[in-house]
Amino acid sequence: MQRDTSINIFHYGEDVMTIGIALDLARNNKKGILSKSVREKVQESRKIVEQIIHKQKIVYGINTGFGPLCTTLIGEEDTKKLQYNLLMSHSVGVGNCIDKEIAKLMMILKVHALCKGYSGIAIETVERIIWHIENNVIPCVPEQGSVGASGDLAPLSHLFLPLIGMGKVCFNNEIKPMSEVLQIFGMQPIDLGPKEGLALINGTQFMSAHAIILLEKFQNCLDHADIIAAINHEAMMGSVKCFDEELHNLRPYAGSIYVAKRMRKLLHNSEIVKSHRNCHRVQDPYSLRCIPQVHGASRNAWLHLKETMLIEINSVTDNPIIFSEDKTISGGHFHGQPIAMPIDYAGLAAAELGNIADRRVYLSMMESVPGLPKLLMTHTGLNSGFMILQYTTAALVSENKTLCFPASADSIPTSLGQEDHVSMGSIGVRKSLRIVENLEKILAIELLTAAQGFDFRKPMKSGILVDEAHKLIREEITFADTDRIFSDDIEKSIALIQSKRIIEQLNLEAKKHHIDFKNENHELFGIY
Repeated sequence: MQRDTSINIFHYGEDVMTIGIALDLARNNKKGILSKSVREKVQESRKIVEQIIHKQKIVYGINTGFGPLCTTLIGEEDTKKLQYNLLMSHSVGVGNCIDKEIAKLMMILKVHALCKGYSGIAIETVERIIWHIENNVIPCVPEQGSVGASGDLAPLSHLFLPLIGMGKVCFNNEIKPMSEVLQIFGMQPIDLGPKEGLALINGTQFMSAHAIILLEKFQNCLDHADIIAAINHEAMMGSVKCFDEELHNLRPYAGSIYVAKRMRKLLHNSEIVKSHRNCHRVQDPYSLRCIPQVHGASRNAWLHLKETMLIEINSVTDNPIIFSEDKTISGGHFHGQPIAMPIDYAGLAAAELGNIADRRVYLSMMESVPGLPKLLMTHTGLNSGFMILQYTTAALVSENKTLCFPASADSIPTSLGQEDHVSMGSIGVRKSLRIVENLEKILAIELLTAAQGFDFRKPMKSGILVDEAHKLIREEITFADTDRIFSDDIEKSIALIQSKRIIEQLNLEAKKHHIDFKNENHELFGIY
């Protein structure tokens, strides 16, 4: 059988999954398929489970109860019923349902893990999950209930209830019982065999799917943070000496070197920089002078999580692992600790990126900045100017600080003590995602104040890229002469950051002017 080599095809279980590929699969930019060799591996693993049942060998989860019931033997005639009871009894999630895209990512990651051929799943079950992915029949999964070890039991149970005709799904933008959707398609629920329910609900796919979205959003914030900081740096006429290449080679952290290089390219040939080259100011406040160190440290944390997740989403994380009829191991690959700690670290890094952005917002409104009016408006008194926008960044920064307690530092025993240490990674990743969403808002406000301050430096120009970024901002949001409803501007600014239009435009501009801005260290810091 000839292998499909199309760039828009992904082979589950064989090709290396990346963050970008997972997102492409979820957004229908790639199609996931099962190769002949993967089908054979999955079917061989399934046969091993059937042989274990037939020969009445005792293996956890195949012919025993679960958790503290692991010593309770289950007869061959009840092994199928055991899987159904498992899905139903573990569907105890509460709270709002997670985003549809995250639920879809969970299914994609689960299929990839099952196709490694160590889970004892039936090929028909894998095909049914792929059917859900391709037809956008997305299960409704409550956001709360997982402690991040024995994997994400409750969310994964809700995710796969529809396989047996239970639970609810989102189909055609409506929430429907799965039983009703099966009738629409003229289909029947699948029959789960021994071990299948356990293979479906043991794993870290809830944490991992959230972490993929976290990585994408956080990278977008990191990329915008440098650009917005450069605009603000020009508004406050900061010194560029702190971005010197030779300086950063003396303390060669990858993130710091990367950010310093980006800042040099953003500010290259700036008239504003040249205008104060011989000024008497000795040094700038840390929020300007330490941009490479602080932004760079956050980039290092992002990179650590990315590297960790690349291992995780290409791993087998269910239990027990089926090697052969004589070798089945009940291990701990479902435990979320390896990713829970980097997730907490990423949340802290995102919070700090917001913290330094707030300091620059505050700094830009002070009378001590030469050439900038107090509160960034020439007629204050009657007008409050940009004063209250910094209240919002302060509130968001404070909220993020309260979210920075590491969830992975906590553990509450479950399962009558059988599962006596858990990762709480599911809580950590939801929390870190909230921090990044707050960070988007903080950066959106700095974008407004930076653009306002930059206008006071006209008619001088900055570097090509900074000028282009400011021009794009002004196409969406006008200069503020007097007070207005700034929340409208903030919403426009958030939308602009989320759209990635500034990034895309600067990449085009850099290409046009032969500036190496997009692809430098792309493998190191790119999402793909």
